[in-house]
Amino acid sequence: MHFSVRFVRKYPLSLLCILLIWVLSLTPFFPETPFDDVQFIDKWTHLVMYGGTCSVIWFEYLRHHKVIEWRKVLLLAVVGMILLGGLMELLQAYCTTTRSGEWLDFWADIVGVLLGNAVGLLMKSLRS
Repeated sequence: MHFSVRFVRKYPLSLLCILLIWVLSLTPFFPETPFDDVQFIDKWTHLVMYGGTCSVIWFEYLRHHKVIEWRKVLLLAVVGMILLGGLMELLQAYCTTTRSGEWLDFWADIVGVLLGNAVGLLMKSLRS
């Protein structure tokens, strides 16, 4: 079976979360919500999106692998997600007219990635 087909079958929720990040990051407008008055709601949103996606990556990885290949999971769940956060901020800054790339958003992405990986490590330790 082709690698990409196997990858999609193993990580459908992770890929869905990543697609959702792309869509939400590049949507030209957002409707008003009751949460607009919450201080730093944008940063909390970044933290939850990236932390949640990392947790989902870990969940799906642990579901399909008995032995953890640390290089693979850390490359996908840490490096890949941090690069995704940076790419989204650059795309917002240079490829949209209605969004702006912000360093604080990128830092919120990184904190979310680290928290999501902590959740993944907790899931791993509970599985053992």
